[in-house]
Amino acid sequence: MHGVIRTGAVIAAGILTAVALSGCSSDSKKSDDPGGGSGAEQSSPAPGGDDGGSRTSAAALEGGWAGKTDGKAVVLSVASGKAVLITEKHACTGTVQDADKVTLTLKCVDGGDDRTTGSVESNDGKTVVVSWGSGVEDTLAKTAPGALPSGLPDLEGLPTP
Repeated sequence: MHGVIRTGAVIAAGILTAVALSGCSSDSKKSDDPGGGSGAEQSSPAPGGDDGGSRTSAAALEGGWAGKTDGKAVVLSVASGKAVLITEKHACTGTVQDADKVTLTLKCVDGGDDRTTGSVESNDGKTVVVSWGSGVEDTLAKTAPGALPSGLPDLEGLPTP
């Protein structure tokens, strides 16, 4: 029973962190952007390289992303090179780095390892595809700044302490 309470608390804390990160990131981008769009929508290829117009830089990954993989909710939030990933079973935090491909290196609170090392396969500013070392692939859609994404795990019915 205590494990369920802890898992619910970890998921709730992770969701709030993800919303806070994506909200803060998007607000700072909007104030600098006279066009009113988010940084990911307005991003350009990394300096010094031509990636053919694809948006695969770490900066283009900033903001909130959500979707479902195998029918289970997945939420990713990226701000200032930091990432938070929430699934129905795991809450993970880590970093985002630019390399040949944008890579995510995460550590999950509960020791889960299915989404600890991943690379961005594509990012068009509206949808991002992340392939994880475990073989899992997530396709996530951009979320509205500061809004909770739909399809999150239901925390109702969890026992209270």
